[in-house]
Amino acid sequence: MSSISEAAENSGQISAAESWRRNMILLTCTGVTFLYAMTVSIANVALPQMQGALSATADQISWVVTINIVATAVATPISGWLTIRFGRRRLIIGCVAAFALSSLLCGLADSLTALVIYRALQGGFGAPLVPVSQAIIADTFPKHLHGRVMAIFGMGAVMGPVVGPVVGGYLSEAYNWRWVFFMILPFTALALLAAWAFITEKQQSEKTRLDWIGFLSLAVALAALQLMLDRGERADWFESPQIVIYASVVMLAFYIFVVQSFTADNPFLRPSLLLDRNFAFGLVLVFVFGMLNFTPMTILPSMLQQVSGYPDSIIGYILGARGMGTLLAFFLLIWAIKLDPRLLLCCGFILQGYAGWQMASLDVNVGVADIAWPVFWQGFGVGLLWVPITVVAFQTLKPELVPEGTAVFHLLRNIGSSVHIAISLALILRMTKINTAELSEGVNLSHQVMSWAGMGYHANSAGGLAVIDAEVARQSLMIGFIDASYFFAATAFVALPIVFLVKVKK
Repeated sequence: MSSISEAAENSGQISAAESWRRNMILLTCTGVTFLYAMTVSIANVALPQMQGALSATADQISWVVTINIVATAVATPISGWLTIRFGRRRLIIGCVAAFALSSLLCGLADSLTALVIYRALQGGFGAPLVPVSQAIIADTFPKHLHGRVMAIFGMGAVMGPVVGPVVGGYLSEAYNWRWVFFMILPFTALALLAAWAFITEKQQSEKTRLDWIGFLSLAVALAALQLMLDRGERADWFESPQIVIYASVVMLAFYIFVVQSFTADNPFLRPSLLLDRNFAFGLVLVFVFGMLNFTPMTILPSMLQQVSGYPDSIIGYILGARGMGTLLAFFLLIWAIKLDPRLLLCCGFILQGYAGWQMASLDVNVGVADIAWPVFWQGFGVGLLWVPITVVAFQTLKPELVPEGTAVFHLLRNIGSSVHIAISLALILRMTKINTAELSEGVNLSHQVMSWAGMGYHANSAGGLAVIDAEVARQSLMIGFIDASYFFAATAFVALPIVFLVKVKK
């Protein structure tokens, strides 16, 4: 019976009702993923407003972003077990409903403590949505269609973080910061109705036992790692006892997790996942993909605002160029997916490296077109990478391992983003300090060249010194951004040899 069904699928002989059902599931899962992906960085655009409204310091308000990332990292690995235990239909409906409620509570929060708690709930309930949605699509469509459907599904995962901050920034500027959370509610209502109507159970849920030692040790390791990366630069890294404690907890908890995984009868994450060659290299590739994906979106807005003085609206349009590049790549992949995925992966990483190299060639007088084109090519490269990495990673993985595999897959993507963003921000801040000191030493008040022709500022006046000090700071920050762009390009080019270790199944 299964061979007849498979033959019918391969020949395209499926009923119109079955084709409609599959398309609605694809649309539902893409919408759910887009919904969650919007919230990953949506709060960043409204942090200054939140800080003023809630009377918080810059360090305190940063917990609004940090706690969401930590909760997402902790909840993502358990997605596979939750699917087996409760079933994919109940899980996705429950998570969307709880995600909507936590988003509403975020918008209604009247204190920083309440907002941080609700953001943790938002990240925890939203974390399973992406891996569960991907597992549903992989199970619904035959493998020879995975490339095309993952291209459509990927639009939600990659476009959400682009659209969210742009729309959220406009609403927070037009109304207030609460609207970055309220805007999510209509989309959650649609996602909930669609999931209720189209997501079905393929098999009965099982009362499987959870490896609590493995789960808790991994959760503690991930939480400590995220806190270390996020707080490191503020606390001067290992000069701070706080960061030393975080690092020690990471090593101890991860050691316990590894030992438990290889000795337990039913471990939380089975090491047999790594026996699949393509999945193992797929994890490495998606880790690098995560490193490249969100870094420009994190460092570009502050650079454009502080160095070039661009308003939020123009920065939104520039980030929109990245979204256009990603969208174009996804549409192209619907037809190009028949090509060797290694070719697409090479093109994607090369475009990422090229975009980083172009950003490193900018100066303080950057024009909109100067930055929009590198951002566009970076987005195009993201679009070329996502689908081939997904296809390669899951092409040979056993079906019963797919729910667990998708959880690990997205976990590594999130960790990659956190690691690279933390290193890039640390590099920018460190190089800015170094270059500020070096440039300040080069300012000789006796030089006539320090008189600002046509501006009336001179080095021996208070106004002139203020202008010179601001320019030194601006130039130093730009040099730090250039160094981070070189690091971004190097990361992309270093990933190229890994591509050729992947075996493609015809």
